[in-house]
Amino acid sequence: MPIIYSHYLLKISIIREHYMRRPIFLLFIIILFAIAAVFFVYPNFKAPYNNLNWLEKKLPWKLGLDLIGGTHLVYEIDMSQVSDNDRDFVVSGLRDVIEKRVNLFGVSEPSIVAAKEGNSYRLIVELAGIKNVSEAVNQIGSTPLLEFYETSQVGTSTEFIPTSLTGRYLKGAQMDFDQTTGVPQVSLQFNDEGAKIFEDLTSRNVGKLICVSIDRQIGEGDCARVNEKISGGKAQITGSFSIDEAKKIVSRFNAGALPAPIGLMSQELVGANLGQESLKKAVYGGVVGALMIVAFMIIYYRSFGIYASLALLIYTVLALAIFKLLSITMTLAGIAGFILSIGMAVDANILIFERAKEEIKKGLSRLSAAEEGFRRAWPSIRDSNMSTIITSLILYIFTTGFVKGFGLTLLIGVLVSMFSAITVTKTLMKVFIRSRKEII
Repeated sequence: MPIIYSHYLLKISIIREHYMRRPIFLLFIIILFAIAAVFFVYPNFKAPYNNLNWLEKKLPWKLGLDLIGGTHLVYEIDMSQVSDNDRDFVVSGLRDVIEKRVNLFGVSEPSIVAAKEGNSYRLIVELAGIKNVSEAVNQIGSTPLLEFYETSQVGTSTEFIPTSLTGRYLKGAQMDFDQTTGVPQVSLQFNDEGAKIFEDLTSRNVGKLICVSIDRQIGEGDCARVNEKISGGKAQITGSFSIDEAKKIVSRFNAGALPAPIGLMSQELVGANLGQESLKKAVYGGVVGALMIVAFMIIYYRSFGIYASLALLIYTVLALAIFKLLSITMTLAGIAGFILSIGMAVDANILIFERAKEEIKKGLSRLSAAEEGFRRAWPSIRDSNMSTIITSLILYIFTTGFVKGFGLTLLIGVLVSMFSAITVTKTLMKVFIRSRKEII
């Protein structure tokens, strides 16, 4: 009997030791990720081995116009000759065309935002790092050119032959669905003169490809095979399109077909020095704010404050790593949202610690009080953070420009802060607190 009892106690001891080590293993994983995140977020980090430097080249920090300087342009779209039903397609198509033109500058993360103010439709273009304003204006500011091409096989290559059919003969395009298969397709409508040109063009190209270009750029999906001569000025472009792909084709056709010229309203050159100075001030403000939070937590909560401060440091590097990993363009507004989330990250710890203090006064051990503090504080933490998450989603979905960036960084910051408060802080306390009673 004593042998059986001893064996039973041994099993309990082994199980207890196993579960006591689990927080240590989790803490080790968290610290490992945090150390990796520090090297990942450090600007221009050079790994000791060249084959590790590809990550920095693949995922560099992306900074916005207000941080590295560049060109800010505002265009107004003339919708006087466009029907109300077609205006959204025209704006979408123009934005797509301008984005393709902007790519010629090699801008890594251009910002092209459509905005409506009253009856005025505008396109706001931000080109980070581009200093030649006149070149940007000339490249972007012309109305999209829509052209149709015949094709001819020359050996193994395809030759594109321009035709007289252009966007000026196209009344418009729309998306509809095949009555039999239900697959999305694009319908084109030409005017009377365009119908004749299109009929002649299709009659001599039966079995061949006809291609469409915007600004004389022809992509893989810009060609369609002619099955028969098409009369009457109406045509359908069919294929294995998704609804989004069909909508994009329609918007590009309408942008090049409908008379909606764009005019430059304002232009601004943001200097790189001003942007760098703004970046330095933002980083300095963030560091000072974080240090003040750490000092307050340690002074007021003592050992509990140390755990919260370590969790805050881990939260900071993990959040920055996520920003960089997702290639989020950092702007002053985005940095402001992140700094705000640093302060909010401590809120959960304060709720937990205050609850824990109440439990310690009732006679519970520090470890039991901490666990009870987490349990009782969680509903308040969940509800307060959910309200912030909903607000951040509204800002991200329904706004544009710097407000959108603010909402995105705040959203990610809040999500990571919840992980930091519930997982990191709790793990630290489980590892370093045993059942001793201490006053905090």
